[in-house]
Amino acid sequence: MEENIFTKAEEAAAAIRERIAVTPRVAIVLGSGLGSFAERIEHPVAIAYTAIPHFPQPTVEGHSGRLVVGIVADTPVAVMQGRVHAYEGYSPEEVTFPVRVLGRLGITTLVVTNAAGGVRLDLKQGQLVLLSDHINLTGRNPLAGPNDARLGQRFFDMTNAYAKRLRLLAQTVAAGHGIDLSEGVYLGLSGPSFETPAEIRAFRSWGADLVGMSTVHEVIVARHMGMEVLGISCVTNMAAGILDQPLNHEEVMETGASAQADLTTLLVALLPALPRISC
Repeated sequence: MEENIFTKAEEAAAAIRERIAVTPRVAIVLGSGLGSFAERIEHPVAIAYTAIPHFPQPTVEGHSGRLVVGIVADTPVAVMQGRVHAYEGYSPEEVTFPVRVLGRLGITTLVVTNAAGGVRLDLKQGQLVLLSDHINLTGRNPLAGPNDARLGQRFFDMTNAYAKRLRLLAQTVAAGHGIDLSEGVYLGLSGPSFETPAEIRAFRSWGADLVGMSTVHEVIVARHMGMEVLGISCVTNMAAGILDQPLNHEEVMETGASAQADLTTLLVALLPALPRISC
């Protein structure tokens, strides 16, 4: 029941507040192979997901499973090193529970990052892509079922799921640091198998530029709770049928690791401008 989710999220947020000394307004979810950004946090307080009531536990390599709260570029932040996915056996409600907790913690701006397959033919491995929109092809919506008005409205607008204000800021910062930051549409699937070449051709015809197995449910819930969202994908592999080679998770991890320097530079420079002046 949605009321139960609210109660559990409050309990988890209260447990986190007892451990931290700052009140974050920006949260960052780090995707596969992108977890080292947390090393830039000053005065960090690291909380294992196992120590947070009701928090789901990641089982995938590259998702260490801890929340790190502290300061980056004079900005209080909460950084999730790792997320859970539907393909691990979690429901959409469980996948998005950490976002509920971040909302109850007071987060107003959410940055979601992910490792994605490149569908658009001009994309290259290791490239960062700013998300302009998404296509939810998971077959599920995390808001299905009873709605609790304490969490958000029953029906809400997704026209600007990825805030224009934040995208413009990201483009400006990227240009100033010589980072190639294209924009694209992310298509979310449930996984865990990689896509077939025929599926990729279909997705491209629908307007998808990237494909992955996360993010869309988190963004839906963040918008339900009124957060502004910035999305950044790292193209860790080209999607099926583009290159004459098999796809594997090791490649995802290796490419993600090589792109972390640009992602860290971008996030550190962006952070002071991300929080909204008023909520």
